[in-house]
Amino acid sequence: MSIGVSIIEDDPAVRRLLEQWINGARGFRCVSQHAGPAAALMQLPAEKPNLVLVDINLPDLSGIQCVTRLKPLMPDTQFIMLTVYEDADHIFSALAAGAVGYLLKETSREELIAALREVHAGGAPMTSYIARRVVQSFQKPPSESLAENLTPREREVLGLLAQGYLYKEIAEALDLSMPTVSTYIRRIYDKLHVNSRGRAVAKFTRATLSTLPTSPPPRSLG
Repeated sequence: MSIGVSIIEDDPAVRRLLEQWINGARGFRCVSQHAGPAAALMQLPAEKPNLVLVDINLPDLSGIQCVTRLKPLMPDTQFIMLTVYEDADHIFSALAAGAVGYLLKETSREELIAALREVHAGGAPMTSYIARRVVQSFQKPPSESLAENLTPREREVLGLLAQGYLYKEIAEALDLSMPTVSTYIRRIYDKLHVNSRGRAVAKFTRATLSTLPTSPPPRSLG
């Protein structure tokens, strides 16, 4: 049985090229293409692809927010980011959202198909440069513990931010007013010494992962 792959990418030329690469690889077929999050959110759960390639810079919602919303609806589908962004904020936010792979758009056809095979086999491929960035982030001296800096409610709000919730959705989930949510988020930023959602989520992800038992690192593409 062939491995079904869907694409979420707003550039028509890139979509066509990825479709050609996927359909031209033995054991793969392109299930669908989506130019933006709106169509993907509506159609992908019914299409049930095995894998989804996702761009980050999409209209209306980012690819990371799209993955955050799709993953609970498609728990058996694996999401791989394919993007031009190389910074730690995007990397950790994507992984926190549920992506299992992170590739740069300069990835060759051979590397991309190999990465798709690896994901389908249970791996977590990353472009070699991205893998180095992840390793470097974990090798940095740890900052003050989140448990010491943040209150239980602030950690709860930050956890929802890491899952891609909008401010309004956080307010509804925690039965808070919008001004109260904004106050919590401002305090979180101040305590973590950050000025953006991405940086706050990156710190949250690193701190959370650092408390888990150590295990061999996932294989990555070189």
